[in-house]
Amino acid sequence: MFDGKVALVTGGTRGIGRAIALKLAAEGADVAVFATKENDASKAIVEEIETLGRKAAFFVCNVADAEQVNTAVSGVIGQFGRIDILVNNAGITKDMLLLQMKEEDFDSVVDVNLKGCFHMIKACIRPFVKQRYGRIINISSVVGMMGNVGQANYAASKAGIIGLTKSVAKEYAAKEITCNAVAPGYIQTEMTGALSEQAAEAILNQVPVKRYGTPEDVANAVSFLAADTASYITGEVIKVDGGMYV
Repeated sequence: MFDGKVALVTGGTRGIGRAIALKLAAEGADVAVFATKENDASKAIVEEIETLGRKAAFFVCNVADAEQVNTAVSGVIGQFGRIDILVNNAGITKDMLLLQMKEEDFDSVVDVNLKGCFHMIKACIRPFVKQRYGRIINISSVVGMMGNVGQANYAASKAGIIGLTKSVAKEYAAKEITCNAVAPGYIQTEMTGALSEQAAEAILNQVPVKRYGTPEDVANAVSFLAADTASYITGEVIKVDGGMYV
């Protein structure tokens, strides 16, 4: 499906980002992965993508830093020749009730989650316009649509991603560039795996399908939006939440 295409996935060494990188590679894309540090996970994802018969490369990049983003994106184009699919998955949390939340904790979450998307899109949009083709998929969250106790910074950043997505979609639709968002609910990751049985049960009681989502559930939605068969879909937010927020 993605033969000849190059995908760039931020936060792509673990969890949802890793699943997305592997899904796109399995469907034919060469994949560049961004994360903030080179480690065993970054080496493993490159090896796994190459095992699937695709080209892969890892770039150290803090998406909150515009200079690092511009340098890394230039590196991807230099190595792969182009970028066709951008998946903005990088994100952090610093949860705290509002009265206890420090300003720097609010700023850092917004800088990575929301401003990081802005930096990445801005760095990729010029080559997208030049080639008159691009698929942008931003990973938001249902928390950005419904809010959550102790996550004012995270919810604000993820809500901002939705507004950014819709604005970019309108600005660049005529250039054959689509921009959509995926909003996961509770996804089975290292974080949810550490929850107590009581906490896990309380979460599942909010989910009509009575199970956590998997990173692969999110990756499937990203793959759909990245495909040419979704070329008439832009500015949309697809929830992957088991019906939690309807």
